[in-house]
Amino acid sequence: MLIPITIILTVLWFLGYFPLPAIPNFALFTINNHLVTLWEILILAVISWAIGILPRPFQIIASILLVLWVLSVLGILAVAGLPNIIVLVIIVGLIVSIFV
Repeated sequence: MLIPITIILTVLWFLGYFPLPAIPNFALFTINNHLVTLWEILILAVISWAIGILPRPFQIIASILLVLWVLSVLGILAVAGLPNIIVLVIIVGLIVSIFV
C-alpha cells in the first residue's frame, strides 16, 4: 500500500513544480496572508494517509515532518524551499520504509 502512496505523493510534488494548464492550481483560502492551494491540501491528505500505514518509528518521524511542513507552508516557519525539502524527505522515507 505504501507504493501507491509514494507514487501519488511524487506526482503531486511534481505537479506543484510543473502545473498542467488543464488542472488549475487555485487558492482555496488564506491563512496568515498565505494562499493555501489545492495541491497543498492534497499533499497534506496523502501524507496523513501514509502516516496511518507506516510502522511506529516511521510514524513519529513522518508526524514531526508533517508538522514542520504545515508550519512552513503557512509561512510561520519561513525558510525558502523548506516545504519542498520536507516533501522530498518524506518521499525518500516512504521509499526506505518500503525496502526495510
